[in-house]
Amino acid sequence: MQGAAGLAGFTLTRAGAPSSAECSDLSMPGQLAESVRRVHMRTTVLAVASVFSLLGLAEAQPTTPASTRARTSSTVAEAAGARAATNAPLLTPWGEPDLQGVWTGSTLTPLERPAALAGKEFLTEAEAAAMQRRATERRLVETAPAAGDPGTYNQIWFDPASTVVPTRRTSLIVDPPDGRIPFTPEGRRHTTVSSARYGVGPYESYVDLDTGERCLTDGPPVWFSGYNNNYQIVQSPGYVLVHHELYSEFRVIPIGGRRNGLPQWQGNPVGRWDGATLVVETTDFADKSRYWWATAWRSPRPTLRLVERFTRVDAETIDYQFTMDDPTMFTRPWTAAFPLTTNQAARGVTEGPLYEYACHEGNYAIANILKGARAQER
Repeated sequence: MQGAAGLAGFTLTRAGAPSSAECSDLSMPGQLAESVRRVHMRTTVLAVASVFSLLGLAEAQPTTPASTRARTSSTVAEAAGARAATNAPLLTPWGEPDLQGVWTGSTLTPLERPAALAGKEFLTEAEAAAMQRRATERRLVETAPAAGDPGTYNQIWFDPASTVVPTRRTSLIVDPPDGRIPFTPEGRRHTTVSSARYGVGPYESYVDLDTGERCLTDGPPVWFSGYNNNYQIVQSPGYVLVHHELYSEFRVIPIGGRRNGLPQWQGNPVGRWDGATLVVETTDFADKSRYWWATAWRSPRPTLRLVERFTRVDAETIDYQFTMDDPTMFTRPWTAAFPLTTNQAARGVTEGPLYEYACHEGNYAIANILKGARAQER
């Protein structure tokens, strides 16, 4: 579902986009741009509960008689009603903060502060409203393909948000204060090379395509994208499971456990509770530096340390932040923060449940891209 269409799609998608002076509806640099080459129809509901069953997490508690389970369910329901009435913290039946639900972090606010807004930390109400209005208008307008372009992805494939973050910050990055990723020379080199290769090649082999085009992964999870925006959190005593709709990735996070030391694409996460906040520290990222990634900051090295913090603040909201620390790619750690919500309608994105992200490494796009490259050589 990617193929040559994905390679040509960037020009089409950006056609008609506003200039950097327009308060950056430039939203999500790297989100819509990356999205162009990774769009797939979502067709089948996935059952996260089955994953827990396979992992044996559902057996974390001893079985109980049906009568006892019925009484427990009734008690939990009553407790939930009482909690809602008193605005008490949301807790699981075993007493931990309840983070469960289908969430989205999608937003118009870009990860990095646009150059046009340098020195401006917040938008005014009027600027935010104008940015949101233009985003809505653009979703209703299609641009004809350029001459010679057979047609590529249009707005039906995308599911961007229609609102900025509630604080009206001009970037999701809150530290450094300038709202920019503090790349090392190696990080900047990677960014430059990756940008120059996109849609150009070389395409000598399947390994020349980036990890997203190959349907492998898109790097460390950061809870926002240009489509397939939803995430589901499920909890069990001793574990938190996060299902990412994009790439259909699952993260099984042991609470208070030990890392197994085995490098993985998504690293090895370990969680702990800091009061009402779930803190997840992920290390042991596999050395996949020989692979191409969409952007340098999504290209995990074995030296990366990712720390995430989840704090449930009300029935619809989790305060989320992540910090990336990798001395090979960044001159200092940097942090982004934004709210997750279960109210997808308010963000202007598709509501749950999660759908299948039907992308696999054997997709036709890879073979067709290589065939196209060989045809151009003749």
